[in-house]
Amino acid sequence: MGLVKWEGNVSKMIRNATVEQIWPLLADFFNFNKWFPTLATCQGIHGTNGEVGCIRYCSGFSIPSNNVDDQISSTPISWSKERLIAIDHDQHSLSYEILESNIGFQSYVSTFRIYAGGSECRDCVIEWSFTVDPVEGLALDDLVRKYDVGLQRMAQRMEASFENFQPPQ
Repeated sequence: MGLVKWEGNVSKMIRNATVEQIWPLLADFFNFNKWFPTLATCQGIHGTNGEVGCIRYCSGFSIPSNNVDDQISSTPISWSKERLIAIDHDQHSLSYEILESNIGFQSYVSTFRIYAGGSECRDCVIEWSFTVDPVEGLALDDLVRKYDVGLQRMAQRMEASFENFQPPQ
């Protein structure tokens, strides 16, 4: 009998930004660090940005590294290589998997989805879900909390970028 997969899901309303405004920011797979505050680096290492099969390298996020060598420095650098496995521009969703990392994730798949939300048609919701094999030394609730905090901060950055946006008349 195999391990039970962990599943997590967080979402955040983004005010005064439509699905059509936010989607290109997330679909820019190689530049996720522009919006995700704890990523120092996110760059393409294979394929064309936004096309299924492309691979990015990300480093600097807050999920603890499992690399013993990192303990030498005062601030461990977590990293992962991630492949875009699905993208649907009509449904505003994308999924990716972690190919390699030093954070202990095995069989990790994550999906972002954006949809209209709120009473105003100017608002949207970003949903971030994942499945992963249980991670040694980490509780599922703690991992979901990290995703929630990351998504909240990302949404704040996105909202701020559209704060003074005036649609063309």
